[in-house]
Amino acid sequence: MVKLRLKRCGRKQRIVAIDVRSRREGKDLRKVGFYDPLKNQTYLNVPAILYFLEKGAQPTGTVQDILKKAEIFKELRPNQTKFN
Repeated sequence: MVKLRLKRCGRKQRIVAIDVRSRREGKDLRKVGFYDPLKNQTYLNVPAILYFLEKGAQPTGTVQDILKKAEIFKELRPNQTKFN
């Protein structure tokens, strides 16, 4: 299973698509954005995020909050907005 989660990268954190069996600093499938908590700044690769969400990727709690704030879930079909 693939998850969208945060990966540390200096003071910023990258949002990556990664296999659930990998460690936090393990090899990611693709970098889909970054989040800077000090400046409260985000950059999101929306097409890549939508691609992984449509394929069944599950965002972690923090990443889900970031995506809700950026209104990413409005671009998905209504039946795909439910996550475990």
